[in-house]
Amino acid sequence: MNLYPLLRPLLFRLDPESAHNLTLVGLRYLHTAGLLKPFLPAVAAAPRRVMGLDFPNPLGLAAGLDKNGEAIDALGAFGFGFLELGAVTPRPQPGNPIPRLFRLPQAQAIINRMGFNNLGVDHLLRQLEASRFSGIVGVNLGKNADTPIEQAADDYLLLLDKLYGKVHFVTVNISSPNTKNLRSLQGGDELDALLGAIKARQQVLADRHGKYMPIAVKIAPDLTAAQIADMAAMFRRHRIDALIATNTTLARAGVEHLVHGQESGGLSGAPLKAQSTQVIQAFHAALAGELPIIGSGGILSGADAREKLAAGADLLQIYTGLIYRGPELVRECVEEAGL
Repeated sequence: MNLYPLLRPLLFRLDPESAHNLTLVGLRYLHTAGLLKPFLPAVAAAPRRVMGLDFPNPLGLAAGLDKNGEAIDALGAFGFGFLELGAVTPRPQPGNPIPRLFRLPQAQAIINRMGFNNLGVDHLLRQLEASRFSGIVGVNLGKNADTPIEQAADDYLLLLDKLYGKVHFVTVNISSPNTKNLRSLQGGDELDALLGAIKARQQVLADRHGKYMPIAVKIAPDLTAAQIADMAAMFRRHRIDALIATNTTLARAGVEHLVHGQESGGLSGAPLKAQSTQVIQAFHAALAGELPIIGSGGILSGADAREKLAAGADLLQIYTGLIYRGPELVRECVEEAGL
C-alpha cells in the first residue's frame, strides 16, 4: 500500500528540515513497532558484485539523509541494496545557520547548504553497534569546518581509523559545496597527497585487521574535461576502489526564476540529472573500466536509473528522488536496473 502520495503534501507543509527530522523519527518508531513493512513495496533481487562486495541490488541510499545513523534499521527495510550514512566528521558540529534546506517543487529539486551538521563519529559508531541491519553499509567522511584545509587529511585518516572494519566501505567526500575550500581538494597536488595518505593508511589497516575495506571518492558535477581527465588518471594511479558521481551542483540553469532558486548551496534533483550523467559518461571513458562508478544525481524514475547505468554506472544512489517519490521509487529503479 503506497501511502506516500497522501503523506507528502502534509510533510511539504512543514519547513524542509523539520519534515526531514520528523520523517526519521517516524520511520524509526514505525519500524520498531513493526508497522512499517506493510507500507513498503516488495523489491526484487538484482544482485551485483562491486568493490568485492555482494550487493542484493544496485540501488543505494545516498549520504545526507541519515547523517547520524538514527534510522538505519527502518531505511534498511525499504529494499535498498546498500545504505550510505553521514557525512560524518571527527567532532560534532552544528553546520550552517538555519534556514539551510529549500524545496523547489516545480523542478523536483532541493537546494541545501547544511554544512556537514552531525553528531560526530563516536555517536555514529554507537548507532551502528545498536543496529540490527545486516545489509551493506557505507559511511561518507567529511572534515570538520574548523579544520584548516591543509590539515584535512588528518580528519579523513582519523575517521578511517575509527570506522575501519565497522562498515563495508567508506567514501571520502571532497565535493560538498557547503564546507569552505573543500572542493579545492579535487585537483592537483592536494588531491594527489590526500589520496596517497588515505591509501597508505588503508593498507596499514588492512594488514592490522586482516580485512580489506574499500574506499570510494565522491566528486562534484562541476568539473571541466581537463579536470576529469586529471582526476581519472590520479584515481587509477592510486587504485581508488570506486567513484561516486556526483554530488550536488552549484549551477542554477533552469531554476533561477523559481522561489528559492537563487539560494546558495548545492542543487540536487531533476535539474542535476543530465549534468551528472555526462560526468559519469566522461569518467567511464577516462577510467577504461578500471574502477566502478556509483551514479547519483537526478534519479526520479526507473528510466532515470536505467540511463545512469547505460552511461557507465555500476551502482546507483538516490536521495532527492526519495523525497519527491517515496519508497515506490526504490522498487521502480531496481526493477528497471534488473532488466
